[in-house]
Order: sequence, then structure tokens, then C-alpha cells
Amino acid sequence: MTGRGEPADQVYVHLYWIPLGAGGWFVKRNGRLYEALVALREGRPRRDLYHSALEVVVPEGRFVVEQAPAEHSRGAPRGVVAEGPVGLRGAGRLRLFRYEVRCWLGGRIPDVSAAVDSPRRLSTDIASAHRVLQLAPEVPTPVWGRDELRVGDMWNSNAVISWLVTRSGLDPDVPLPSGGRAPGWDAGIAAARRHLVGPGLRPGPAPLGEMWS
Repeated sequence: MTGRGEPADQVYVHLYWIPLGAGGWFVKRNGRLYEALVALREGRPRRDLYHSALEVVVPEGRFVVEQAPAEHSRGAPRGVVAEGPVGLRGAGRLRLFRYEVRCWLGGRIPDVSAAVDSPRRLSTDIASAHRVLQLAPEVPTPVWGRDELRVGDMWNSNAVISWLVTRSGLDPDVPLPSGGRAPGWDAGIAAARRHLVGPGLRPGPAPLGEMWS
């Protein structure tokens, strides 16, 4: 795929479900341990965990939107639009304990080859696609892995994606692969419906339809 100058008729928003830890045993092992504990607490069978990312194609080019661990090279061209802390807010002073939100022109989704039942086409509307990209710098950045928003679900990469999907006016009820679960997805939807944006979780502008009511 090219990074710039996509044909005007090639406009879409795609969502990918990527198995958690597809690129490394450490994340995979810890994800399985986390799911085992949650399943035991909820009295249900274990499920496969998934991480989500978006691919947005507009006439200006192809963009990848996702949350990932912050890299040490601040100057690398990967479209970083926001950052937040991991685990504890104070720990975020160290780059090792930070995450970044990327809206990356011509970028790549790590481990996209391992995606399951993907891509899911969310839209072919150019206004919706542009809105996803415009909202990316406004995504909330609470502590990763915590429930600072008090919605009963942690903030993580899935929360970032579901926030963008919901705030862009797209349907966040995206089917998961059979037997799968996406922790954090509900947190993003809840924050979007409260219109929370940015590092301080401040109220954002009302959706377009509400501005005229």
C-alpha cells in the first residue's frame, strides 16, 4: 500500500483484531495470566484477547491509528499525536512507562499478518474517515491499565480505538472473532459518550448532531 495520494474513490475506515501478544511471548504470557484471573473471578471460560488498530484511507493518503508503547526515539516519523502513563501516573515520567497514540501517514500495524476476521470495514464515508483522523490528537490519555474513568473497564489500546470510533459517529458494536474479548473497549465508548477528550479528560465539543439541537 502507498502512503500518499490514494485515489479519491478509495476511502474507508478498517478495524483490525490482532491477537494479544502476537509479536512476543512476554505480552502473550501475561495476557493469558490476566485473562485466567478475570475468567476465574467472573466464573466463565477463558477467552482469547485481542488488540485493535485502525487503517484509514482518504485521498490524502493511508493512515494507521493505534496505541503502542512509547519508543525511545522521539524524532522517529511514526505520527505520534498523544502520550500517556502506564500503570501509575507518576511512573509516566520515565519513557519506559509511557504509551503513545499514533496517527501515522503511510505507517504500519505490527503483526497485522496475524489479524483474525479482519479487516472489518466500518465506513466508506469520507467525512467520517477525516473525522477519525481529526479526533486522534484529542483522545483521552488516562493511565494505561487502570480505570481512572470509573467505568468498570481499564484504559488501553482498545479504549483508544473505541473512543475514536464512537466519537466519529461510527458504530462501536464491532463483532469480535469467535471466543474473543477486547478488554478496554467499553471504557473508550463510555468516555466518548461523556465527550471526554485530552490529557486532563476535559469535556469536548458536542457531536455534530447535538450542536444544532
